Parts: sequence; structure tokens; C-alpha cells
Amino acid sequence: MPKLWNETIEAHRQDVRHAIVEATAELVNEHGLMSVTMSQIAEHSGIGRATLYKYFPDIESILSAWHHQQIAHHLGQLGEIRDQSGGSAWERLARVLEGFAFISYESRRRHDGELAALLHRDQQVSDAEGELRTMIKGLLADATLTGEVRTDVGLDELTVFCLHSLAAAGSMPSKAAVHRLVKVTLSGLSQS
Repeated sequence: MPKLWNETIEAHRQDVRHAIVEATAELVNEHGLMSVTMSQIAEHSGIGRATLYKYFPDIESILSAWHHQQIAHHLGQLGEIRDQSGGSAWERLARVLEGFAFISYESRRRHDGELAALLHRDQQVSDAEGELRTMIKGLLADATLTGEVRTDVGLDELTVFCLHSLAAAGSMPSKAAVHRLVKVTLSGLSQS
């Protein structure tokens, strides 16, 4: 087959896959995880059931693909925040921690516990947590070199402190509460 033909077919497959994933996410958000069927997904995405099964064997695999997209998007957001020019090491750290807190806050508000339990058990989540841990540890190390982060506690422990304290943002009742949680976390990291 000519290269252009292969690219066209692959683009079509990606479009169909994207439509399936988005339709599933919309249906789960609207009706709940246990109420969605493969037939509903096929109908909502505008494809036949046979086509749907060519792409995904079940709802769990579709949700896993959606979750992988979300994880990549969130890590990308945090990387962009980290790489913004301007500001001290402390300010970059503060921006990333605030970004992570708001991702936690927004994610938990949009998705129920049942969905989170299903999606948070795969290797992709562990890999993403490792990437996030590395990012935050690097920012902490930079801020330690400039004297802005305490040195009486090791970087690994401070990293875990940040991740666990800011994951609690998902339980906060408001954005103002998330801001306060970030301030308290930063206070615990501060050299002064």
C-alpha cells in the first residue's frame, strides 16, 4: 500500500478510537460506571458493535485507554508549569505543587470512587507516580541549593510529604481550601 493510504487508514483508526474513548467517558460521567453497556458506547460513538469490539474487548479496556490519556495530559501540564520561564526554584516548586493539587481536586470532583478504584490499579499509574515523584524531587533539590527548602529532612521524605499532603486536595470542599492546603504544604517545606 502507498504510504499516504497507510497514513489515512491509521488516522481513521485513531479517530474511531478517540470517538469510542470520549463516548465512554461521557456515558460513565452521565450514568455511572455500572450502568454503561458496550451497545450504548457503540451507539453514542456512532459505530457498530462489531467495529467497537475490533478496537476494545470490554468497557474496562476503554476506560483504561481514557485514563492513560488523562495521565499523560496531567503530566504534560505539570511539565509545562515546571518549564515556564521566570521565577526562583522555590516559585517553580510552588507552581508545580499548586498545579498537582488542583489536578487532584478537579479529578476527584469529576469521577466517583468506583471509577477511581478500577483505574488506579494498573502499571501506568505507578509509572506516572514515579515520573511525578522525580519531577517534584528535582524541584525540591533545586530549591534546596538556593537555601529555600529545609535540609533537616531528606528529599525522598519531602517528596512523599508533598505527594500525600496534596493528594488530599481531592477531598477539599473548595478551591480556596486547596490554596490553603498548598500554603500549608509549602510552609512545611520552607527553610525559614
